[in-house]
Amino acid sequence: MAVSSFISSTVAALGLLAVAIQAPQRAAAATILGSAESFSVLGATTVTNTGATTLVGNLGLYPGTSITDLGTISLTGTTDDTDAAALAAQSAATAAYNVLATQSPTVNLSGQNLGGLTLTPGFYNYNGSAQLTGTLVLNFAGLSNTEFVFQIASMLTTASASAITVEGGNSTDGIFFDVGSSATLGSGTVFAGNILAETSISFDSTAEILCGRAIALTGAVTMIGNTVTNTCAGAGAGGYSGGPLSAPEPATFAILGSALVGLFGFAMRRRQGQAALYRGTPVPRVS
Repeated sequence: MAVSSFISSTVAALGLLAVAIQAPQRAAAATILGSAESFSVLGATTVTNTGATTLVGNLGLYPGTSITDLGTISLTGTTDDTDAAALAAQSAATAAYNVLATQSPTVNLSGQNLGGLTLTPGFYNYNGSAQLTGTLVLNFAGLSNTEFVFQIASMLTTASASAITVEGGNSTDGIFFDVGSSATLGSGTVFAGNILAETSISFDSTAEILCGRAIALTGAVTMIGNTVTNTCAGAGAGGYSGGPLSAPEPATFAILGSALVGLFGFAMRRRQGQAALYRGTPVPRVS
C-alpha cells in the first residue's frame, strides 16, 4: 500500500473513530449540561444555607467540602459532597459554559434592563453586567429544540420581586445564563433557566428558580430559604436544559487523544517499513 493511500485510510478511520466515540457520549449526555443535568444546585468552594430551603434534584459540591445546614434543606435527590459524581458534574458544567460562551450572539443588549422585554429564542450578549428589574418574557412560540442563551460578561443581578415568564416552551427547549463572574437573585425573585456562573451564585430570601439550576464553577452557592427545582410543567424533567447545542463529556477528548497518538504511531511505523523495503533491507514487522 502506498504511503499516500495509507494516510488517506488513516484519516478516514480517524473520522469514523471520532463519530464512534462521540455517539455514545451524545447518547449519555442528552443535553449540553451532560451529567450536571441531574443537579439543581452545584457549588465549587462551599454551599451554604440558612432557613428552610427546598431543592428538587441533586445537591453537589466539588472540590470544596463544606455544605452548611444540610439538615434545613428538603432534598428530593442525592447529596454529592466532593465525590466522583460532583467532579463529573463540574467538569460537564465547565464544558457547557465554554460552549455557550463561544457562540456568536445575534443581539447585543448591553445597557438594557431585561425587565419589560419580550424576547424570542436566540443568543443575547451583554458586554458587562445584566440587570433584571420587573418581568422578562421568554416566548418560545411553541418551537421545539431551540434555546435562549444570555452571554453576560460580568454580573447578573435581579431586583426584588423580579420574574422570568416562559411562554410556549417544552421539554426540548433550553434557557441558559452564561455569567462571567457572579449572579445574585434578589428577594422574592421567581427565576427560570439555568445559571452557569464562573464564580458564585447568591440567593436573597425566598428567591426561587422554579425551572432550572444554580451552578457555580469556581465559587460558592449561598441560599437563604429558597426553592430550586430542575423540573417543571412544560419543560418536564429537563428543566429547560434542551436545545440544539451539545458538549461532549470531558472523557471524550482523552479517548480521542489516545486514539490519535496510536494511529499516528502506526502510520510512522508503516512508513519506516516501506522506506526500508526500498533500500533493500529487511522490513520491520508491523503488529
